[in-house]
Amino acid sequence: MATLSTKARRVAVASTLALGAITASAAPALAEPVTVPGVGTFDIPGVPAQTIEIPGLAQLQGQVPGAPAAVAPIITAGQKAVDAAASKIGAPYVYGASGPDAFDCSGLVQWAFKQAGLNLPRTSYDQAAAGTPVSTNALQPGDVVSFYGGSHSGIYAGNGEVIHAATSGTPVKRAPISSMPMDGARRY
Repeated sequence: MATLSTKARRVAVASTLALGAITASAAPALAEPVTVPGVGTFDIPGVPAQTIEIPGLAQLQGQVPGAPAAVAPIITAGQKAVDAAASKIGAPYVYGASGPDAFDCSGLVQWAFKQAGLNLPRTSYDQAAAGTPVSTNALQPGDVVSFYGGSHSGIYAGNGEVIHAATSGTPVKRAPISSMPMDGARRY
């Protein structure tokens, strides 16, 4: 049994052949409107006004799908990690903590990526060594950024900002990436 797309293709070919045969007239003449049901009306020189019947077209009317539905945007694991980290802004810094209620820097990074379905190393030094290196001018939201010789890590949030758990007494926050000496970045 022919599929809808096969039927549509056959009808399109038949339409093209029918219109091509009609327009093959050698003598110039005034254009007359020709109506093709389900397709439209065309002015074809040398053809008297008429309706062209195309076999199989009537069965396809109403079956040809319209425009596809809107596609939801793809959210990367990096963006999911940014969103997870952003949900913890204000959570307290506790050395060695990896969530869900308190974090140190690498614990926040590891926890955020775990929410996105990825397992990252636990320490900032290991996070700085794993993944794929990324240049500063190619940063994307979700890239893991290393600071202070690899002893501190955060998640690039876009727009020149990083989300990180800074130090004791300072909760998880969003800060300009330029506020700390950056060593490099990794993409997971």
